[in-house]
Amino acid sequence: FPIPVKVKKISEDKLREAGVSPQKVKYLKDLAEKFVDGTINSENFPKMNNEEISKHLIQVKGIGQWTADMFLIFTLGRLNVLPVGDLGIQKGFKYHFNLRSIPSENKMRTLAKPWKEYSSILSWYMWKVADERR
Repeated sequence: FPIPVKVKKISEDKLREAGVSPQKVKYLKDLAEKFVDGTINSENFPKMNNEEISKHLIQVKGIGQWTADMFLIFTLGRLNVLPVGDLGIQKGFKYHFNLRSIPSENKMRTLAKPWKEYSSILSWYMWKVADERR
């Protein structure tokens, strides 16, 4: 993967030629800048909890809670992440718990309490439940 300093040096035209949308170009440039200027320091991630990492990442344009949750689960391998903003997770909860409608974030957190330390694994199952109902 290119290092942030190199990403900063790549022209916007080159990124566009590679198929990156104008909006994503801005996001990539902002992400690279935040790494270069020290706003984002991934070396601190092992010492940080999920909320701290999320707040850290959301400073970057184009990164929201959903992206932070996916990073925590699939890049950092955190087992205790429940991405309540994910539609697949919401549908999984609806189907698995036989709810009439998509549950609120609080309802999902309440239902997930028994699996709190393994919420990411519960999330995988909720995605599977939602996929099977398509």
